[in-house]
Amino acid sequence: MHKTTAAITGVATYLPEYVLSNAELEKMVDTTDEWIRTRTGISERRILKEEGRGVSFIAEEAIKKLLTKTNTDPNDIELIIFATVTPDHIFPATANKIAYNLGMNRAWGFDLEAACSGFLYSLTIASKLIEAGMHRKVLVVGADKMSSIIDYTDRATCIIFGDGGGAVLLEANQEGNGLIDSTLHSDGVGVQYLHMKAGGSVKPPSIESVMAREHYVFQEGKTVFKFAVTNMADACEQIMKRNNLTSNDIQFLLAHQANQRIIDATAQRMGLASDKVLMNIHRYGNTTNGTIPLLMSDFENRFHKGDNLILAAFGGGFTWGATYLKWAY
Repeated sequence: MHKTTAAITGVATYLPEYVLSNAELEKMVDTTDEWIRTRTGISERRILKEEGRGVSFIAEEAIKKLLTKTNTDPNDIELIIFATVTPDHIFPATANKIAYNLGMNRAWGFDLEAACSGFLYSLTIASKLIEAGMHRKVLVVGADKMSSIIDYTDRATCIIFGDGGGAVLLEANQEGNGLIDSTLHSDGVGVQYLHMKAGGSVKPPSIESVMAREHYVFQEGKTVFKFAVTNMADACEQIMKRNNLTSNDIQFLLAHQANQRIIDATAQRMGLASDKVLMNIHRYGNTTNGTIPLLMSDFENRFHKGDNLILAAFGGGFTWGATYLKWAY
């Protein structure tokens, strides 16, 4: 018998119905479909437009599908970790709201904010609690309503982001499958290049900050791209070396869907053929914490029990990392 690991035993997602295409963006800002596709790989993204619906709606819809799919009673869930940068409120935690709304009366939970790397951070934390024997069933959710913090007059950012997300169920496993290893990093040098200028305790909301449009994502794209290409590839290379993996040992790379060129550069560094590199950025854009669970769900039927998967992400802060897991079903 193997030691206890935390294995993903189910995944489900939710995407808003409204599709924001490149053609529509051409009417909103000075850009073109060709320019967007050649530089990012994005053709369209989903937007949650319904009044009064926050990111909790995306998370709850995904979780409801996941509980049904895995035949799991809400009261069997012991912990919810919710990775997001667009919580319903600054406080309380959106995870607590979700647990209440879905009748998960035994679950405690919290939100985790690590930009686009939050889903990987959350998986690692959840896995350690399961390995320690504290919990047997944990939900890890990654979702964002990025449209709530995007300036649709800023062509540098509005073309990139979309809304959506997903949830995975983690359970104890004694077969040797599940999360095997993670390498996680952060560097505060990145704060200046990707952030929101106002809305926190340093610069609370004011009439002036709203009028100056400082409650939206600010990104210095060239610098972020440079750091992302180097660090995400470094993390993947590190996790491969640490676990004695070659490109032949890896079935699939599930990389954060921020930019197709970043993903291609990471795969090249890992020596992976294109058929091992999963992408759906053209359909959804960058959903921040939602990209990796959305990839898992879209390509779930291609995974086989025991497959070696590498998950990788890079986000503002800067935060980045890679996780090695063996698929459990």
